Amino acid sequence: MDDDRLVLAAVTHGLAQAGYEVVDADNGDEAILKARQLRPEMALLDIRMEGKSGFDVAEYLRDVARIPFMFLSAFADEATIAKVNELGAVAYLIKPLDIDQILPTVDEAFARLRSGELASAAPPPAPSAPVVTATPEPLSDPLPLAVGVLMHRHALSRVAARQRLQRMAAEQGISEAAQAERLIAAVEELARSA
Repeated sequence: MDDDRLVLAAVTHGLAQAGYEVVDADNGDEAILKARQLRPEMALLDIRMEGKSGFDVAEYLRDVARIPFMFLSAFADEATIAKVNELGAVAYLIKPLDIDQILPTVDEAFARLRSGELASAAPPPAPSAPVVTATPEPLSDPLPLAVGVLMHRHALSRVAARQRLQRMAAEQGISEAAQAERLIAAVEELARSA
């Protein structure tokens, strides 16, 4: 499975676990077909997709299906953000992210949709600036790195590794972030001495 399919599977599973009914599509053409057939309340798109791009799908959702959409992508350059803004996305999330970072934005978008702030019957207005949730530089955030270390070292799932990190922090009486920093510092020290 390539990275894009892993991300799709993780996001689909995480949203389903949070109570959302999720239908996934492997490519842009399939996304348009499913949008036409199933009329979802909202779509979460990647920019880089096989067949039609995420931008192509977004144009269809905006102009024809009138379905609100948001993007989850690794692109954070000015041209991409300008295009996302032009298309009227309700949010733009920059990878890498985990489901705990995606869910609040999805929840907020659905709250706005249900309150009438976003209307699925009309194209969403293009905001003056896109809602961008940027994550820190991937290597500067110790939490996902620490979870990855524990996953690798102890052959744990992501959830089990996160729980182990939380237990370690509780046992030391420190925050999870502080425990993650300690773990990464220890791994870096081992790497230097090797």
